[in-house]
Amino acid sequence: MKVFAISDLHLSASQDKPMDIFGGAWDNYWQIIKNNWTKYITDEDIVLIAGDISWGMSLNDAIPDLEDIATLPGKKVIIRGNHDYWWSSIGKVRSVLPAGMYAIQNDAIRFDNVIITGTRGWTCPDQNFTKEDEKIYLREGQRLKLALDYVDSIKREGDIVIGMLHYPPFNVRHDSSIFTQLYRDSGIKTVVYGHLHGKNSRAEHKVNFEGVNYYLTSCDQLQNMPLRIL
Repeated sequence: MKVFAISDLHLSASQDKPMDIFGGAWDNYWQIIKNNWTKYITDEDIVLIAGDISWGMSLNDAIPDLEDIATLPGKKVIIRGNHDYWWSSIGKVRSVLPAGMYAIQNDAIRFDNVIITGTRGWTCPDQNFTKEDEKIYLREGQRLKLALDYVDSIKREGDIVIGMLHYPPFNVRHDSSIFTQLYRDSGIKTVVYGHLHGKNSRAEHKVNFEGVNYYLTSCDQLQNMPLRIL
């Protein structure tokens, strides 16, 4: 069993949201992803999708995109991104997920000795951080703490735990945040995130911060190739 990660698919079966307006990296990108996916990933593998999955505005809008992903090999684990407006209550999301797809929110999921956990996250404190940002940031920190507490309740000796975020866990200066502190203290060594796009994102694809490896998995940053992390 291998673990791969990718994010920010921005699928739009029910919306007129072509991504190629953002540059050549998005030309025919979904077909390229699917070609790479089916070439390297099997049904025994796990694929982490760290948010911004569908442009759908409602759960029904997103179903065609979820079903398209479900045709691909592997067990797919998803979290919510900032553009996943279709994501309502976790119960409703789980009720429409096709076989082989799993949503996590304030909890975790186990596959043999691999546990996946995480939360959406939020913008980390910087010079443009507002009071509203602080409110959401602290709430998302609490959600991650709940998820990590859940991991502690199910973890067994020998388990490997992988974390997910949608937003980067730090600002552009790589300052410590509530997310990096929680992941550091949890003992988790591998975390994936997305959200950052384009040549001007000033993002490193892998950052080791306080002993944790953080991997950027936005599909355009990966040249539309799911990243193998385990």
